[in-house]
Amino acid sequence: MSGAVIIGAGPGIGQAVARRFAREGLPITLIARSEQTLRAVAEAVAPSGVPVVTREADSTDQAGLNAALDQAVSQHGVPDVVVYNAAIIQADAPGELSVRGHMEAWAVNVVGALNAAAHVAPAMAARGSGTFLITGGMPEPKPQYVSLSLGKAGVRALVTLLDEEYGPSGVHVASVTVAGPVAPGTDFDPDDIAERYWQLHTQPRHRWQQEVLHAGPTPPGNSLGMPG
Repeated sequence: MSGAVIIGAGPGIGQAVARRFAREGLPITLIARSEQTLRAVAEAVAPSGVPVVTREADSTDQAGLNAALDQAVSQHGVPDVVVYNAAIIQADAPGELSVRGHMEAWAVNVVGALNAAAHVAPAMAARGSGTFLITGGMPEPKPQYVSLSLGKAGVRALVTLLDEEYGPSGVHVASVTVAGPVAPGTDFDPDDIAERYWQLHTQPRHRWQQEVLHAGPTPPGNSLGMPG
């Protein structure tokens, strides 16, 4: 196994996804802006016993992010799966956020994912396999969360574009849309959400989905919570 790369490896979904993939024996590369954050997540993954690489990088710094991804490849090979979990989550009504503020949110929520995919997906495609997953949200746009609504709509469009570009070569591109606030012990427990990422990664090619909605507990007998 070549490993899993988590971009935006924070204490919620990022950590839970890292632990979920580590349980399957995949080496893990964690990418985040803060050394403190990386240290905490690495410690959470450590009991799995898999190799863990950490790298500080901002998802909007193309050169820095590319360098972090290159380190993951040099350590573990072309990733089996890359999860883009970086986002700016903030409340802003129409007209409240400056142009610069919208550009900064868009850069994290969408462009960082595009740059990461453009850097790693061609190698996945050349190999004939790989998974690129993006954390989505906002199933319906809300005027109280304009920048986030725009960003998550952009994620859906990006997934479609990346699927058209790399899907025919064997790269599964998809998003996990989280329809509520993430918190342990709730319907949006990060460990439950992390299971969606693993299920997408292991989906047979003839059943690939581009988006899975996590709106609460998974119905019995239906691991992805989709219509039977």
